[in-house]
Amino acid sequence: METPDPTLNPEETAREGEALSAPTPRKRARREGAWETVRSLLVVLAGVFCIRTFIGEATVIPTGSMEQTILIGDHVFLNKLLYGPRLPYTGLRVPPIKTVRRGDIVAFRYPRNPSVMFVKRVIATGSDVVRIENKKAFVNGQPLKEPYLQFQSSTVFPLRDNFPPAVSQLETLPAAWGLDPGWAREMPNFIREDGLHVPPGYLFVMGDNRDNSLDSRFWGFVPETAVVGEPLFIYWSYDAPSHDWTNEGWVARAKFDLSILWNFIRRTRWSRTGKFF
Repeated sequence: METPDPTLNPEETAREGEALSAPTPRKRARREGAWETVRSLLVVLAGVFCIRTFIGEATVIPTGSMEQTILIGDHVFLNKLLYGPRLPYTGLRVPPIKTVRRGDIVAFRYPRNPSVMFVKRVIATGSDVVRIENKKAFVNGQPLKEPYLQFQSSTVFPLRDNFPPAVSQLETLPAAWGLDPGWAREMPNFIREDGLHVPPGYLFVMGDNRDNSLDSRFWGFVPETAVVGEPLFIYWSYDAPSHDWTNEGWVARAKFDLSILWNFIRRTRWSRTGKFF
């Protein structure tokens, strides 16, 4: 059994023990530095989440339905603040700054599959009457001025180029033309002698590349509440075909990503970078 050394002062012994157990300035600085790093990361993540939810979001255009206004491979920044972004995990929305108007280009959740984002031009809004004759669009009986249009064919087809079709003709239209069966059943409820009547709270949208766009002619109206935002500017544009952007196979995606790295300078459309809409 050890006996205490009578030469040691108890107060000095206690102070030495505290000194041994207390963290050194270097350890304290290391802990504080780690916490500062974690806190900075949390602030950055919170900022990114807020920006993506309420202000803007980046997306790529994978198809040619809006050519020549928006090309395949254009990466656009969407302004989401204008139309009242939805609060996450709730049905609440921020009050919108503006209402959707005819001629606006909008990004929206595809009504038949809300997980998919579409970008189209608004042709008509609630209570408007739409009619298309030989590729020419009329709203409320007046022809639209559409300098942005592109046509790939002079051939005229029912549904695509003369719209709305006669109710008796709907059953004869081939499914291969892209007509959604649900829309085929709903459409007669909105067809009158003067055209298709858009119900309040809904939009009729079409692509600028009229001969190559699956839009409201084929699958119906877009609820105004489905609008996410509108394109603000192009921050990058890369020249690649549609199937490269839409292929979901991981092998094909990996090959495409590698090809982008290899051809980044040569196939980037530098003249489109920074273009505002």
